[in-house]
Amino acid sequence: VQLQASGGGLVQAGGSLRLSCAASGSISRFNPMAWFRQAPGNQRELVASISTTGSTFYHNSVKGRFTISRENAGNVPYLQMNSLKPEDTAVYYCQTSSWGKDYWGQGTQVTVSS
Repeated sequence: VQLQASGGGLVQAGGSLRLSCAASGSISRFNPMAWFRQAPGNQRELVASISTTGSTFYHNSVKGRFTISRENAGNVPYLQMNSLKPEDTAVYYCQTSSWGKDYWGQGTQVTVSS
């Protein structure tokens, strides 16, 4: 399994970005998927996740601003990020699990300027 995150960039506060994560290998809608982020000096934190049944979870700091989804085949999760704030600046990683093993993408940088 390999994950490739994309869609990061530099945006002004209040702007939007859409992250995607292309997955190769045996990943489908039967695998949970998630987005994490890590800012310099901070621990990696869970931003949003989507289960195999479509249930979603969001970190309190992004509720109402971020939306996680997955395309019909289920192996490409998206993270729509609206109303971005400078504190959202971080490297964002996609993650999935398969047969008890976690897989991570390489990360995509999101920088929000004030």
